Amino acid sequence: MGTLDGKVAIVTGAGSGIGQATAIRFAREGAKVAIADLSEEDTRSRIERAGGKAIFVRCDVSKADDVRRAVEQTVEKFGRLDIVVANAGINGVWAPIDELEPAEFDKTIAINLRGTYLTLHFAVPHLKRAGAGSIIIMSSVNGNRSFATAGATAYSASKAAQVAIAKMMAIELGRHQIRVNAVCPGAIHTNIQQSTTKRDTEQVDAKVKVENNPAVNDGQGEPNDVADVCLFLASGLGRHVSGVEIYVDGGMSLVR
Repeated sequence: MGTLDGKVAIVTGAGSGIGQATAIRFAREGAKVAIADLSEEDTRSRIERAGGKAIFVRCDVSKADDVRRAVEQTVEKFGRLDIVVANAGINGVWAPIDELEPAEFDKTIAINLRGTYLTLHFAVPHLKRAGAGSIIIMSSVNGNRSFATAGATAYSASKAAQVAIAKMMAIELGRHQIRVNAVCPGAIHTNIQQSTTKRDTEQVDAKVKVENNPAVNDGQGEPNDVADVCLFLASGLGRHVSGVEIYVDGGMSLVR
């Protein structure tokens, strides 16, 4: 018996990294999973090889039609929706504010923040129909507990706003037995750096060197570390947890 037996989840950005680890973890615990991403890589095959059930739905979370279609295909295939992980995101361009172009700012906000809104907008009616649910928004320590990432204005703004959305939605949706929480990872070993463009960030670098790092594992984590927290929030183990942000960084953001 898995902790998510009988549940259906959609995970955006599940083609790699934290999203992939979370989708695989959910499937291992019995959930049927929709992998919503621009490309699936091997997430679905890994789930199916392990005996789980999954579908891939192509989705650009910044586009309303894509997100609506992804949610609808999930419900059409599996009959319901119980768990939503709004994980898709990019680092975008990191640059001093006077060099960060409007189009660069807009792209980061469109994917990270508008994408979160669209995911909830189209998924919530199905969670209400199911009579309960869990929404997990993938935020970050940046913009919430750490502000030393040079040039990450757009990224940090989007991540801070995601936590605000989680708290607002926790109040709005609690009467429907829908819990909403934000997960804030720190340094997790993924390929998200490939979506990062840094330009003249040394001009605004504000990082402080920490001697004898006191954080767990020097603050370095793996996607599965985040996936396990998501499993807690998605399952009955987190049944009375809503409206909070959980930091998954080994305590590193307390000292940097």
